[in-house]
Amino acid sequence: MPRNDVLRDALTMAGMTVGDLAAKCHVDTKTVERWISRGRLPHPRSRVRAAEVLGKDVDVLWPEVVRRAVKVGNDRELVGVYPRRSDLPHSLFRDLVERAGTRLWFGGYTSYFLWLEVPHAAATLGAKAGDGADVRFLLGDPDSAVTADRDRIEATPLNLATRIAMSRAEIAKSPTELPVRLSDRHIAMSVWIFDDEAIVATHIGASLGQDSVTLHLRRREAGGPFDRYVEHFEALWADAKVAEHG
Repeated sequence: MPRNDVLRDALTMAGMTVGDLAAKCHVDTKTVERWISRGRLPHPRSRVRAAEVLGKDVDVLWPEVVRRAVKVGNDRELVGVYPRRSDLPHSLFRDLVERAGTRLWFGGYTSYFLWLEVPHAAATLGAKAGDGADVRFLLGDPDSAVTADRDRIEATPLNLATRIAMSRAEIAKSPTELPVRLSDRHIAMSVWIFDDEAIVATHIGASLGQDSVTLHLRRREAGGPFDRYVEHFEALWADAKVAEHG
């Protein structure tokens, strides 16, 4: 299980240490450390007690457990829904990149934030590609009229073409050559896929990418929502133009 950044952040907001929470839940400090660092699931009584101490709902601190307990349909694949991409746990992309070993597909129009949130991303991705992982970047086409139209809507100094160029410059730092293709068909929706997990962000009005409504999915069945987004990425990739190096 991934580490529980939500629990860690709640602890920080409450001004408490791991030891403080352990004492109030009548468990060992190392037990609480495992709740956070390894994503271990506390016993029901401890979950309820921790939520009370931190002033949070149980389903906020451990959402996936609650979902697994009550969902039997396609929505079992839904790990989390966030009003904005910026509301994601701040280390989520870093953790997804670190855990993935077979498939890392970046379908953001610029994926510019990746280089800010994931330390040494180019080196890490290059090493994974060198070990056989399928690493791909589907970026926006900076020369497309669609890109120019979106720039007029967003009206930001750091425009899309510049962010795309910056991502390509970072990708070029990889010790292993990473394939890059360009398209303008994903201007309104970004899909990032890491093995059997995906982050999907949908643009809202004139807002920037960080303000997109965002889903975190984990594959649980054939033909479910996760697989549909994989199909979406593959269709765009097949139709995109190969970016020239240099």
